[in-house]
Amino acid sequence: MKKIITYGTFDLFHKGHYNILKRAKEYGDYLVVGVTGENYDVGRGKLNVHDSLATRIENVQKTGFADEIIVEEYLGQKIDDIIKYDIDSFVIGDDWVGKFDHLSKYCNMVYLERTKGISSTQIREETFDQYDVGIVCDFVDDNQIVKEAKLVNGFEVKNVYSDDNKILNEFKERYGVKNTFDDYDAMLEESDIIYVHCATVERFNYIQRALKAGKHVLYDPPAAFSSDKLMKLMELSKENNVILMENTKMVHIYVFNQLLWMAQGGLIGDILSFNCSISKNDITRSNLFYDLGAIALLPMLKIMGDNYDHFDFQVSKDGDNIEFASMNFVYPKGRAIINVGNTVRVDNQIEIIGTGGTIRMRGDWWRSKSFELHTPGSSDVQLFNTNFEGNGFKYLIRDMSRMLSNNRIDSKSIFEEESLKIVEILEYIRKERYNND
Repeated sequence: MKKIITYGTFDLFHKGHYNILKRAKEYGDYLVVGVTGENYDVGRGKLNVHDSLATRIENVQKTGFADEIIVEEYLGQKIDDIIKYDIDSFVIGDDWVGKFDHLSKYCNMVYLERTKGISSTQIREETFDQYDVGIVCDFVDDNQIVKEAKLVNGFEVKNVYSDDNKILNEFKERYGVKNTFDDYDAMLEESDIIYVHCATVERFNYIQRALKAGKHVLYDPPAAFSSDKLMKLMELSKENNVILMENTKMVHIYVFNQLLWMAQGGLIGDILSFNCSISKNDITRSNLFYDLGAIALLPMLKIMGDNYDHFDFQVSKDGDNIEFASMNFVYPKGRAIINVGNTVRVDNQIEIIGTGGTIRMRGDWWRSKSFELHTPGSSDVQLFNTNFEGNGFKYLIRDMSRMLSNNRIDSKSIFEEESLKIVEILEYIRKERYNND
C-alpha cells in the first residue's frame, strides 16, 4: 500500500483545497491529511484563520478523499508523522517549493501546481470588513503595529498624524505608511481606528476627539492622570458605540493567560506574595514612570485583586522625572511590591509565591513567551511557553477584530474597574509627589 500525506489549514474551504486533496489521493492508496491545530496556528502567528478546527476537519472529511485526518499541533511534527504513518510521499502545493526539501530524506516530495485565481487570502479580502488604522505619534516609533496589523483579517495601518513634519517624514520612510497628516481632524476622516501613541499628557485630548468622531480607539495606558477623565472617556465610547481599548498586550498572549489560570484558580495555593519589577531607560520620554506603572499594576490587580488594606510608595526624582518608585500594597492575607525604574535599572520579572508553589516570569514579562513553575519538595522546574514573533500586538488586534465581528465594545481582557483603579493609584502618587515637593 502506498501512503501519502499532505498538510494545510484549509480555512474558508474552496475549490483549490478540493483539487489539492483530490490530486494528492491520486498519488497513492491511502491519504493522511494533517489539519493545523488552533494553538499551533496562534503560536506561529497565523491569526487570520476564520473557521474553527472542527469546521476545517469537517470540510476535509466531506470531500471523501482523506482516509485519515490528524491535527498538526507543533513545529517539527511532520517528521514524526512521516515516520509514524510510514509515508511514501509528501504532497503539497507549489507555493511551498523548496521549503520542505529537507523531508526528502524521509519520503518522496511532490509539489503540485495550485488552482489559479483562488486562495483563502483572496476570499478573506472579499469577505471581511476592512479597517483603516491611523496613528497619533510624537516620536518615530510604531510599536510594531504597522507590521502586525497586516496579520489580522481586514486591518491595515494607512495613516499617521503628528504636528512635527520631521517626525511624519521619518515615520513614513521607516514604516511605509501611505498617508501623513499634520491636521488631526483630517486623519480622523480617513481612519476607522485610531491608535494614540504619544506622551501621556496629550492622550486624553486625542482620545476624546476620536471618540466624539465615532472612531474606535486603541491607546497606550494611562489615558489620563485622572480617574474622572478616564470615566468620561468610557462613557463617551458607550454613547457613540465604539471600542475604547488599552494597549496592554500581555493580557492577550496565550502564556500570560496560562499564568492567570494557575494563580487565580488556586493551582499554587493561596497567594502570599506578588512581586513585580519593570524598567526602561529612555530619557527622551517624559512621565515614563506612569506608562510603566500602568503595565505593572494590571497583573497585580488581576491576581491579588483590589481589596488591599492600604498602600504606600517611595520615589526617587530628578526634577519632575520619577527615576525610581517602589509601591507597597498590604492585603488581608498577602503583600504586593511593585518596583518601577526609569533610568534606574531593575531586573524585569514577576514572582508569585503561593502556599503550593511559585511562578516566575523573567525578562520582558509584559510580552513574555514563557514562565516557570516551582513546586515545594521538587527540584524540577516546569516551563510553560508559547512561540511567537513580534511584541504581541497582533494578538491584541485579533481580539479587537473579534469585538468588531461580534458587535461588542467591551473588552473581556481588561475590565473597567481595573483600568480605573490603576489610574486612581497613579493619580494618588502624582498628587502626593507634588504635595511633598
